[in-house]
Amino acid sequence: MTTLSPLRRTGSAARGTGPAARPRVTGRLVFLLCGGIALLAGLDGALLLLGLAAPVDSTRLSAVHGPLMVFGFVGTVVVLERAVAVRRGWAYLAPGLLGAGGLALISPLPVVVGQAALVAGSIMLLAVYAEIWQKQGSVSTAVQVLGALAGLMATIFWLRGIGIPQLAPLLILYLVLTIAGERLELSRISPTVNRRAEGWMLGISLALSFGSVVALVWPVAGYPLLGTGMLALVAWLFRHDIATRMVRSTGLPRYMACCLLAGYGWLVVVGGIWLLQGPVYSGPGYDAMMHAVFLGFVMSMIMAHAPTILPAVLRRPLPYRPVMYLPAALLHVSLLARVLFGDAYGWPVLVQWGGVFNIVAVLLFVAIAVISVVRGTTALPARTVPRGTPKQSGAQSPAAAAQKITGTRPASRGSLL
Repeated sequence: MTTLSPLRRTGSAARGTGPAARPRVTGRLVFLLCGGIALLAGLDGALLLLGLAAPVDSTRLSAVHGPLMVFGFVGTVVVLERAVAVRRGWAYLAPGLLGAGGLALISPLPVVVGQAALVAGSIMLLAVYAEIWQKQGSVSTAVQVLGALAGLMATIFWLRGIGIPQLAPLLILYLVLTIAGERLELSRISPTVNRRAEGWMLGISLALSFGSVVALVWPVAGYPLLGTGMLALVAWLFRHDIATRMVRSTGLPRYMACCLLAGYGWLVVVGGIWLLQGPVYSGPGYDAMMHAVFLGFVMSMIMAHAPTILPAVLRRPLPYRPVMYLPAALLHVSLLARVLFGDAYGWPVLVQWGGVFNIVAVLLFVAIAVISVVRGTTALPARTVPRGTPKQSGAQSPAAAAQKITGTRPASRGSLL
């Protein structure tokens, strides 16, 4: 998300605690609840797809599991932050329509109602990016626009009857390019990020976008192109993202860096499958590809940025706590068991148990986040800078130091991913 100039506010309104702020926060909470409902329904569908008992036994939940998680949950939450940053009332139509689409998918309404709402929400997201571009056009915004276009294409094609397995590259690029564009924006403080590096990022993103279109009409040629592009993107992230240096720090910066780097590693799995196996529409390869990116990468990004970004939406602190490492570690260990052993060696029991602990890890993180918000603020560790970094003069709050080190901006202008 490109940095937008905040409106001037003073007193309680600036802190998000005054009377004028409460209606806005309440409305944002409604959007988050829609995303949360979509998450729970999607996890229920995941249990059904694993062949296990679920709280709600509905074939519809398993049928819409993918779009529900991608658009109903992640899309609603991410786009909500975009709307908050843009500060335009109409911008809230984007997360509102995505959230409503997710609810429609799990309701008795015809599936086409939810599909149409997702298309409308994706169109509104492009309108939000148009507003951002007018204020501050940049390569990072262009990369995120490519991701939004992939998401719009996926919703339109799904509405037209094309299956989710065929649309998997578009669904993946929807979130991967959104996150990559954001990391480019946040890594501009890195000495390795210059015009040439930005040009490479844009070129890789365009190649991935072209590959996703080719994969729809000529899969044999499109998927190797997608695999090459994904591996190039991973190489860019490991070369230029500031997380590679911040992993040597402590506290919140190290936690964020560990989650980011672990997530980047899972993109190698996706790129390798595309490059070596080509089109995968079912079976272990498909399971490994989808969950490597949507659990290993996307959920890891959410876990990384939640302590610095959710306060922008909730206007309440979500302090970092070391216990946040627990769900992150459980997510990656269980995913390793599921993908590298269950899928690769054909052990269904490991796929099932890995899937169960994937769900436990996600719910555990949600529980820790809720408890942290309720308990309130705790001070960050005093040492939040990488070892060997020279001390600077002037007082600086721990939160400000963490923002500077991790590449994040103040909560009122951040991005969830």
